[in-house]
Amino acid sequence: MLEKGNKKIINAWAFYDWANSSYPLVIMTAIFPLFYEAKTDLVVNGVHSDLVTLFGRTFHNTELYDYVIAFSFFLVSISTPLLSGIADYSGSKRRFMQFFCYLGSLSCASLFFFSKEHLTLGMFSIMMTSVGFWGSLVFYNAFLPEIAEPADHDRVSAKGYSLGYIGSSILLIICLIGIQVFKIPANWSFVAVAIWWAGFAQITFARLPNNVYGRKPEGNVIFKGFKELYKVWLELKHIKRLKRYLGSFFIYSMGVQTVMIIAVPFANKEIFPADQKGNLIIAVLIIQFVGVAGSILFSRLSKWIGNIKALGVSIFIWIGICIGTYLFVFTPNSFYVVAGLVGLVMGGIQSLSRSTYSKLLPDTEDHASYFSFYDVCEKIGIAIGTLSFGLIEGLTGGMRNSILALIVFFVLGFILLLTIPKSKEIEV
Repeated sequence: MLEKGNKKIINAWAFYDWANSSYPLVIMTAIFPLFYEAKTDLVVNGVHSDLVTLFGRTFHNTELYDYVIAFSFFLVSISTPLLSGIADYSGSKRRFMQFFCYLGSLSCASLFFFSKEHLTLGMFSIMMTSVGFWGSLVFYNAFLPEIAEPADHDRVSAKGYSLGYIGSSILLIICLIGIQVFKIPANWSFVAVAIWWAGFAQITFARLPNNVYGRKPEGNVIFKGFKELYKVWLELKHIKRLKRYLGSFFIYSMGVQTVMIIAVPFANKEIFPADQKGNLIIAVLIIQFVGVAGSILFSRLSKWIGNIKALGVSIFIWIGICIGTYLFVFTPNSFYVVAGLVGLVMGGIQSLSRSTYSKLLPDTEDHASYFSFYDVCEKIGIAIGTLSFGLIEGLTGGMRNSILALIVFFVLGFILLLTIPKSKEIEV
């Protein structure tokens, strides 16, 4: 049995955020989106074109990127529930986490060869990097209720996100110095992310046990894994607070994670003029460093007013951010202000979402299976969010109108959050 509250294990667990957060920052948010647009934009006879062709169909480059990311989330949503059941039955969460970690880091390294001439292979690398990252998080998150007492879940979750924001920012700065000062091609940054991700993950893998409950699997592991998942599904259906929370989380995650994915492409197309696109990285770093404070702030806020109310405050701020961006944000300076606000609530809502779900879980040993439902809600939500963003851009020819969809997601998520019943047994 794993000792809860062991500082060395908690630190090692949180350090995986340091390792893998280099992907969402450098690949999804900062360098790769700009690299991708530069590689796929064309100027023909003085006319700018962002159209690309894949499988005989023509798309806006950012529209295609949204579709590929959305499809990767559907893949994760289909595969990880069954795998989590197998992991719980066989006691092999760490091994599955390692598999997805290495799949993601190797796929990330292959982005070094990205080119418009081989767009199919490039988009496949993007898709598999996303699958590796999000797949590993299913099993990573499942360790939280096993390594920490419920009273410490908010603090431990916030510690992970804080380390992630700091570590990924350090790597981004290193990559930017390499690109700007030493003129190293941007595609070497993708190799750096792969090494950082897999390398620092070894600290986590060295400490986390593989079979917390000493399970000894027998018979058909796949069949037993499916039964494990089905058992958890039957339990989940009868826990009203957990069901209501997952419903709210499903909706507002469409907004939160979509903002992470499309913030830079949106600003690149809609906000920053051609001679100021390099300053876009400033906004990204603002989000990162303010995110550290946001994780800690909302962790403390949850102690004062409870997790559900703290999440409600965060979602309410998100609604204001989206409305303000749609109506008033047209210049780089105004976007910097929004970046600061996004950073404040981004770290807080991600950290609190994970720890709140962990607190709501029943007394169980099937943490990977339970967290697979959490992650399926998140991934399908992100897929719908990015798909909506891409479709609206494709239909209207611009990304700004897609913000209206984000407003709807946050409003509905906020309303559903208010329907979660109170409980004397589990205070959140």
